Amino acid sequence: MNNQDTRFANQYAIQWFPGHMAKTLRMMEQEIQHVDASLVLLDARIPLSSLNPEIERITARKPKLYALNKADLADPAVTEEWIRYFHEADAGCVAISAKQKGGANAVRAAIEKELSGLLARRQNRGMAGAKTQVMLCGIPNVGKSTFINTFAGSARAKAADRPGVTKGKQWVSTEKFDLLDMPGVLWKKFDSKTIASNLAFIGSIKDDILDVEELAMNLLDEVRRNYPDLVAQRYKLDAETLALPPYELMEAIGRKRGLLVRGGEVNTERCAVMLVDEFRACKWGRISLERPPQRDDMADFAEEDEE
Repeated sequence: MNNQDTRFANQYAIQWFPGHMAKTLRMMEQEIQHVDASLVLLDARIPLSSLNPEIERITARKPKLYALNKADLADPAVTEEWIRYFHEADAGCVAISAKQKGGANAVRAAIEKELSGLLARRQNRGMAGAKTQVMLCGIPNVGKSTFINTFAGSARAKAADRPGVTKGKQWVSTEKFDLLDMPGVLWKKFDSKTIASNLAFIGSIKDDILDVEELAMNLLDEVRRNYPDLVAQRYKLDAETLALPPYELMEAIGRKRGLLVRGGEVNTERCAVMLVDEFRACKWGRISLERPPQRDDMADFAEEDEE
């Protein structure tokens, strides 16, 4: 079977770029001039797919730290590979879970380390007490609001497990930092269909513009290729069932879960929603959908970072 025939993204051109995202990019262009650094949240399950090229372009002129958020949902061994990948490209990177207090502490320490040169210059100019101003940015649903609430120690920002909750910029102050929280933003055109799929899988694109059955089939197809045991264990599948074409596999899982309509047919839409929800809730286990590119690709990444 040709996997490409079943890939969701090759059949659907996924685009979601509402007007407020264009407005956010313009706002970021202005605000980057007034902050000391940027903190770019990426999803630890898809670090490259969640790296918005527009955000990269805007934040390139100031010190920058990448935080691989939701690391508690990702494969820990793959996350370690990603941290090495970023560090070898001379990019500051830390893996965190925004819901856990330790995540914010790790980011605080990393920000101070990344900005040590700037902070030292300030101290020399007698500005040691001045707060460090950091712009927080990333794609929709990457966990910025949850991160801010953990970082600041109180519920300052609206947090929800869906994209597009934060609509305007807001400043959040802590003892040493002023964080400028920007709304999540995508980019106008996804060059890679794999990137579009990955963003859809983790919920960064509004579900109501997607075909949920196609999404679930392709998510199943992708995950069973790299983590067959996790899918088999979750849905109690034998090897023969696990090898079925994606639609038949989804039907088999729906039948096992008793998701039937009159006449004994599987309610595939209900099954698809369940599969996507369970993946996003980490009920399949800790899964990474991307691995770092080969070393020769990394040189390009480093060059982009320096521009």
